[in-house]
Amino acid sequence: MVRYLIRRLLAAAAILLVITVITFVIFFALPSDPALLACGKTCSPSRLTEIQHSLGLDKSFLTQFWEFFKGLFAGRDYGDQSLRVHCGAPCLGISFQTDTPVLSTLLGDFPADLSLGLGAAVFFLILGVGLGTLAAVRRGKAADKAAVGLALLGVSVQIYFVGLLLLYLFVDKWQILPASGYTPITQDPGAWFEGLILPWATLVIVYLALYTRLTRSSMLEVFAEDYMRTARAKGLSSGKVVLKHGLRAAITPILTIFGMDVGSLIGGSAVITESVFGINGIGKLAVDSVQNSDLPVILGTTLFAATFVVLANVVVDVVYGLVDPRVRLA
Repeated sequence: MVRYLIRRLLAAAAILLVITVITFVIFFALPSDPALLACGKTCSPSRLTEIQHSLGLDKSFLTQFWEFFKGLFAGRDYGDQSLRVHCGAPCLGISFQTDTPVLSTLLGDFPADLSLGLGAAVFFLILGVGLGTLAAVRRGKAADKAAVGLALLGVSVQIYFVGLLLLYLFVDKWQILPASGYTPITQDPGAWFEGLILPWATLVIVYLALYTRLTRSSMLEVFAEDYMRTARAKGLSSGKVVLKHGLRAAITPILTIFGMDVGSLIGGSAVITESVFGINGIGKLAVDSVQNSDLPVILGTTLFAATFVVLANVVVDVVYGLVDPRVRLA
């Protein structure tokens, strides 16, 4: 198992290296001049040259990439000795808009994404797998039809519609929940939970449809296998057959999708939900950085999100190995 984990971690490191190279090339080798964006509209040639030197943009592309890559592990300095700014490792650059390290900005917004993405993922995984299993067991009956109908409804609606509808009903009309916003759990656990109920519900309604349909189809395929009929013929209870033999075999494709969804949600892909409910997360930060042409922040958010997607898939691979030992031999 240790060797299997080491192989997966080395593969993840290689993927992150490739993503780093591609992302750096896209955002720093394009015709647009980051120094000109940082300088502003009323920029003199001397000031532009000064900014290019302070950001290291007057060096060759390979030198720039090496300094950026080295900064991820050892940090780096920006500017001359008189105006030197240190960016500690892992350094993702300095924001053009705020003159602060990108990583500190990302870490400041990360707790909101972690709370939103991880909390919603737990709910839609448990509910989706439960409803999908129930639908497969009760195939063709009322419970199956109801689960499939709810799944189709969830697939049909959009996040912004669900979010605005929940805000109108629970905040404006019925006044059951407070207005939107994120409160750190360390500051007020009660306000943290209340502020995330509607964002969680929005993501659960949308993602629940996918996991219900996926679980149902996977379980129906497993139920048709010979070993399932053998398990029933041995006199095992229905619950043991479904949960121990059926669900364990059907969980593999579900874990694959779940790993990607969790990684992307924690990495800031829930930008629409954040915008609807006024949550300042990494997704909203990425949108603002694109609007402001803040290239270091764009680069940082991209790498940050990619890291969590890759790490989530590593965790999924490890779970594969625990669920099915044959995977460790691959």
